[in-house]
Amino acid sequence: MLKIEGLTKRFGDKLAVDNLTLSVNPGELYGFIGHNGAGKSTTIKAICGLLTPDAGEITVGGYSITREPLEAKRLLAYLPDNPDLYNFMTGIKYLNFIADVYGVPAVERRECIREYGDLFELTGELAQPVSSYSHGMKQKLALISALLHAPRLMIMDEPFVGLDPKASKAVRDILRGVCDNGGAVFFSTHVLEVAEKLCDRVAIISRGRLVASGGMEEVLGSESLEDVFFELEARATPSEMQ
Repeated sequence: MLKIEGLTKRFGDKLAVDNLTLSVNPGELYGFIGHNGAGKSTTIKAICGLLTPDAGEITVGGYSITREPLEAKRLLAYLPDNPDLYNFMTGIKYLNFIADVYGVPAVERRECIREYGDLFELTGELAQPVSSYSHGMKQKLALISALLHAPRLMIMDEPFVGLDPKASKAVRDILRGVCDNGGAVFFSTHVLEVAEKLCDRVAIISRGRLVASGGMEEVLGSESLEDVFFELEARATPSEMQ
C-alpha cells in the first residue's frame, strides 16, 4: 500500500531524512516513532506530495507520488497534527467542500457525515463556523473530512493529540476498521503506550535514520516499546555527536 525506497531530504545543510526505506502492507496499522525533529513530519509530508524528495521513490498503491500524484492522492488521506481548516466556513460546508474535491456522491457523503458526526458528538455543531471550534473539535472535523472518500491509506501525524479519551477510543476503532477492510494506516506518534497497544508494525527513526522496524514482537522482544525506544536513542546519540 505504501513503499518508501531510499528517501532523502535536506533543508540547506540539515539532513532531515537519510536514505529511509520501509513499506506498509494492506491490513497493517503501522506506527512511526521518533523524538521531535527526528524526521517524522518531513517523511509524512513527502509521502503526501507536500515536499519533493532530494532522492528516493515513494509509491502509494503502486502509483508514484511524484510522477502520478493524482492517482496516488486519490487513494490516501492526510491528517496533519495541526489541521489548517477554512475558518470562514461552517463545519458542514467544509465537509461538503472536501467531498466535492473527491467527487463523493451526495448519498454517500450524507451517510458518512451523519455516522461520524454522531460518533464524535459533532453533528450539532456542524452549522457553526469552524472559527468557533476548539482544537479537539477541529481534529474531529479534519478526521471526518479525511474519511469521506473511503481512503485506502490513512497518513496521520500525531492523530491523538488534543482528543478526549472517548474520541481517542473512537479513532482507534476507526483505524482498525480501515485495516480490517483491506486498507492501511501509517501514523506518527510520541505516545509509546498507544503505539504498543495499537500497531501491527513499527518503525523507529532517529536523526533522520531508520534505527529499527518490524512487527511488534520482533522489535520489542521481552521489553516494552518505551525501553526499546530509549535504548536505541542512547545507542544512536554518541556516534552522532563524535
